[in-house]
Amino acid sequence: MTTVLMVLSAARFWTLSDGTKHPTGFWAEEFVVPYETFRQAGWDVTVATPHGATPVVDDISLSVTGGGGLPGTINELKKKLAELQPILDHPVDLSDVDPDDFDLIFYPGGHGPMEDLAHDPVSGALLSKRITSDRPLALLCHAPAAILAATKDDETNPFAGRKMTGLSNAEEKLNSFGRKAPWLLEDELKRVGVDYSKGLIPLRSHIVIDGNLFTGQNPKSSKDLAEAIVERLSSSSPAR
Repeated sequence: MTTVLMVLSAARFWTLSDGTKHPTGFWAEEFVVPYETFRQAGWDVTVATPHGATPVVDDISLSVTGGGGLPGTINELKKKLAELQPILDHPVDLSDVDPDDFDLIFYPGGHGPMEDLAHDPVSGALLSKRITSDRPLALLCHAPAAILAATKDDETNPFAGRKMTGLSNAEEKLNSFGRKAPWLLEDELKRVGVDYSKGLIPLRSHIVIDGNLFTGQNPKSSKDLAEAIVERLSSSSPAR
């Protein structure tokens, strides 16, 4: 059976440039849609967070005005989250995880990773090891912020030169609080040497596949990204 490690942020706020703490967490669609896609494929999914802390959903991702989708979509997300709450209440401690035990490592987004995973040394070491192992790794929307904690022995970033996407500056600034962001993901990915690209139209699905590395630009990329991964891994036997 194909095994998946989903690494969720445990952050409950994002510290803005003016010092205010904006409530956040993981983005509902970015967790639920890939999780359900992997389970429907018959895959085994493990959820982990820094320190095994219980993650929380970003309430904005469950509101029509916040971009969570139409009322029917939001109701379905809420239903799935309620079903998955026992799993979310008891995540694995990321420091206890051996990444080699999993065929796929998947990081959902939300603003949470901007607060914790972008600076988390355990996650950074896991990502450094994974990207050089040539085994499947996926990061969605804000989750590529986690690669900022990854370094090589020479202090360069192991993702430098890799083709990736992630939430664009233009998309971030569509949020009223986004204009108070202490830094922007697109800028930081470019700074560490990532070959960054984005879709022509903001908020439309855009995914990038570079060898073992799969990335999605925004919440609308969730389904396309998950399905692309299932297609790739189902067509070949993941090497351990």
